[in-house]
Amino acid sequence: MRKAVFPGSFDPFTLGHLDILKRSLLLFDEITVGVGKNIDKKTMFSEKQRISFIEKCFKNEAKIKVESYDGLTIDFCKKLGANFIVRGIRNNGDFEFEKAIARTNRKLSKIETVFLLTSAQTSFISSTIVRELILNKGNYKLLVPESVKID
Repeated sequence: MRKAVFPGSFDPFTLGHLDILKRSLLLFDEITVGVGKNIDKKTMFSEKQRISFIEKCFKNEAKIKVESYDGLTIDFCKKLGANFIVRGIRNNGDFEFEKAIARTNRKLSKIETVFLLTSAQTSFISSTIVRELILNKGNYKLLVPESVKID
């Protein structure tokens, strides 16, 4: 069975994340969305909210699970028996950053990273931009799935 982890903070989950995850379904038998805990990062949404946003998007997709984790992504992969990490690439900056992490992960664990290019329609979307829109009362709804509801 081909198991993968799609890690991130997902603060919040965007249409770009959704695109990568949907296309990953064609490649893997099981994908765990790993909602990472990072004590250095101040999040806008609670862990529970971020997990809920993703679970609601994929409530009818048995191949996708959502779990939070802390520590190294490769340790989380080992715990789940996953041999792959999925990462989305929007631009050259993303690629250079992710390439170094992927090489380190492979050296330490033999876990392979699979890069998927974001679609042209979502390549400009980032969680940072969405948070800025939310904070400034902008129309963020065009950049996130319907499950991302701000009360």
